[in-house]
Amino acid sequence: MKTADKTTNLADWAYEQLKAMAVTYQLRPGERLAELEIAKRLNVSRTPIREAMNRLVSEGFLVLGPNRSFQCRPLDAKEIFDLYEVRRSLEAAAARLAVERASDEELEDLALFLKGSRSAPADTSVMELVRLDEEFHERIARLSRNAEYLRILQNINARIRFCRWIDMENDRRSNTQSEHASVLAALQARDADRCAEVMNSHIARRLDQIVEVIREGFARIYMGEYARPRTASRRRTSN
Repeated sequence: MKTADKTTNLADWAYEQLKAMAVTYQLRPGERLAELEIAKRLNVSRTPIREAMNRLVSEGFLVLGPNRSFQCRPLDAKEIFDLYEVRRSLEAAAARLAVERASDEELEDLALFLKGSRSAPADTSVMELVRLDEEFHERIARLSRNAEYLRILQNINARIRFCRWIDMENDRRSNTQSEHASVLAALQARDADRCAEVMNSHIARRLDQIVEVIREGFARIYMGEYARPRTASRRRTSN
């Protein structure tokens, strides 16, 4: 049992390490991943690496190549567009349920969180600003009382995080906090239609800029700048 537990723990640890590398494109798009090489890199045996890779394939972070080889997922505009489209529909539906199911106390907690995120200092890192933005959206998914909405949203957020870092650094969404406030106001007013409408519009704004973000993402990856979001020079926000 102890051996099995140790293997499971190593597989979980390897999963987290490889997921972080995939999310930030330290593994380049389409790069073939050799189990032995990754095992040496992480200093573990091949068994937990294989388990971790299979899990990451099922979650969309890696893909299977020829002869069941593993490859890093592509940085593909159509895939990112599809993820944003799913996210838009999912979050609008979650917002409707949150209107019905969230308690007044929970909405007050959300308001306090939003107030705290808006007061983040100007030198807050882009990575932290993205984290705060993701948390706002995931809190609303929790308020829907639908665990599957939250699970799917967390998966989508991880898969589009690299693009959101780039978008955040480019300061394209200076009005995001006001849109978050509009979502909160609709929640507090118990206006399901308005809440879903604002959430839908909030996320849809990104769809027309995906190609540009992908283009910049490739430049970052191949210039060796992946996984190093810059510190924001002033307050930046993202969808």
